[in-house]
Amino acid sequence: MEYESLFTPIRIGNVEIKNRFAMAPMGPLGLSDSEGGWNQRGIDYYTRRAQGGTGLIITGVTFSDCTVEQQSMPNCPNSTYNPVHFVRTSREMTERIHAYDARIFLMMSAGFGRVTIPTNLGEFPPVAPSAIPHRWLDKTCRPLEKDEIRSIVKSFGDGAFNAKRAGFDGVEIHAVHEGYLLAQFAISMFNQRTDEYGGTLENRLRFAREVVEEIKSRCGSDFPVSLRFSLKSMIIDWRKGALPGEDFEEKGRDIEEGLEAAKLLVSYGYDALDADVGTYDAWWWNHPPMYQKKGLYREYCHMLKKVVDVPVLCAGRMDNPDMAEKSLADNDCDIINLGRPLLADPDYVLKLRTGRKDEIRPCISCQEGCMGRIQEFSAINCAVNPQAARERAFAYNPVLSQKNVLVIGGGVAGCEAARVLRTRGHRVTLYEKNTALGGNLIPGGAPSFKEDDLALARWYALELKRLGAEVHLGEVADESTIRSGSFDAVIFATGSRPKKFSLGDDEKVYTAEEVLLGRKNPGHSAVIIGAGLVGCELALHLREKGCQITLLEGLDRILVNGPLCHANKDMLAALIPFNGIETICSAKAERFTDGKLYYLKDGKEHSVSADSVILAVGYSEEKNLYEKMKNDIGECYLLGDARKVSNIMYAIWDAFEVANNI
Repeated sequence: MEYESLFTPIRIGNVEIKNRFAMAPMGPLGLSDSEGGWNQRGIDYYTRRAQGGTGLIITGVTFSDCTVEQQSMPNCPNSTYNPVHFVRTSREMTERIHAYDARIFLMMSAGFGRVTIPTNLGEFPPVAPSAIPHRWLDKTCRPLEKDEIRSIVKSFGDGAFNAKRAGFDGVEIHAVHEGYLLAQFAISMFNQRTDEYGGTLENRLRFAREVVEEIKSRCGSDFPVSLRFSLKSMIIDWRKGALPGEDFEEKGRDIEEGLEAAKLLVSYGYDALDADVGTYDAWWWNHPPMYQKKGLYREYCHMLKKVVDVPVLCAGRMDNPDMAEKSLADNDCDIINLGRPLLADPDYVLKLRTGRKDEIRPCISCQEGCMGRIQEFSAINCAVNPQAARERAFAYNPVLSQKNVLVIGGGVAGCEAARVLRTRGHRVTLYEKNTALGGNLIPGGAPSFKEDDLALARWYALELKRLGAEVHLGEVADESTIRSGSFDAVIFATGSRPKKFSLGDDEKVYTAEEVLLGRKNPGHSAVIIGAGLVGCELALHLREKGCQITLLEGLDRILVNGPLCHANKDMLAALIPFNGIETICSAKAERFTDGKLYYLKDGKEHSVSADSVILAVGYSEEKNLYEKMKNDIGECYLLGDARKVSNIMYAIWDAFEVANNI
């Protein structure tokens, strides 16, 4: 059996897990009801991952405390707010999960402290171990009183007791990790107390120690308690995190203290360490975008394995099964934690076990549907899987009468529409003018850090072949194609085209797409006009190849309309100057002549020398064929960039919505 080691059992405490895969905790926003129980959407969401073969489900973070941080997380399950209701709804979920021989831990938190989400703060002042700056707001936090600490500790015991009644196999504490309240107490930068909860490392870990002792006293010593734990903080200063490869002085928890803390925490009674690195001041480590390498926590987990004798769970872009298998062999960890990959494909583990690795839908680390929507809309979803956290509402609709559907365009919208139509049982014919499926995934996937865009394009090609869709590559569909095919419905997913304008010497003015596809050579130096997502990622890509890059942006800063998730946006913005890329904002390009781009800034003309100019100024909808034919076709739809230039997520989501209802 391939990947056999990944399917051997393991124990956390006295709980046996059937394989080495856990669902990493991700915010459960939108998965609860107003009484603090699980709603049907939440029950279906976690059960679906158990059905897909995952050995251990770890829920997203829940809060046991109802008094100190009353507004910390709205619409989130709470094991103490209405215990009877929580137990009732949880029991339905745990019983269903156990039917698949999976285990489930409830994640519980002491609170946000100085990292409270601003929109969730309400009228309550933010709390922290000491009077320190809030992470997001220009506010100073209020130090927690000792009776409040004791109240939170007691709430952990109450919440864990209710979780055990509800059928949870254990709990995970969220925790000495990512700069949340327990982590703030553990790190001297944040904890300036002089009482028994401050000073020495043992005192700073006292809060976490009292939590596990309270849970064990209420639930028994054999009830597993795992701990979310960050070995190293990656903090340069307040609200400033380090980048990979950056030389800096650690202001938070360094590795030496992290290893000592891990040994102490295990001695206090924690049964497993769910490990990573980072804090909210450096949160592109805890929520790694595509700009972070795959398996970025492996080396840190390996260090932990040398000093503790409990299982270590490792997340952090661990979706490559070869890497996962090697991590077990190299003693990096004991359990592979999959977060976003299980949003993208809940059947990841089942497909891997049954030899269908190529059928696993890849996560592209965009964080548009997950972390971005959590922070902006208090809802967890997935960009590439519209059904994630909406399993029942977005189930495939049965086909009562098979239709013959034409799909014009093989970008993500066209591919998703064709996939859903064939899955449901309709006949599908797809035309793509290029010689490969994927559309903008192909140029977008050219940078080394965007490999998963290309993986998604390959996945669509394999899925459409597996499903038996009729695909015509390198062929242009036109009016005669539509009229001669006896189609019951036509989907126009004809994409978009890069915007262009003249700067004079246009022989050396290219579009970003032309450069990314290798059709044009930018030379040794280039000016990229447009510092949005495409422009900034292209700048990094060319800088990796040794090209000198200047970004010219008309707005007052880069990435104004960049990624929804701050971890992605903030890291990309920080990588630009870190890699020696010059940025000129509030500037307007005038002309390019004799190897110089002339631009206006502050009412004055300036120039910058370059071998080429690259336009990354957006796209225009390509919908001419639709406009010609829309009134001649009974059932037709306009999807993807052809309808409105947007991102991968909305192209896929809109295509799913339409294709699932034809």
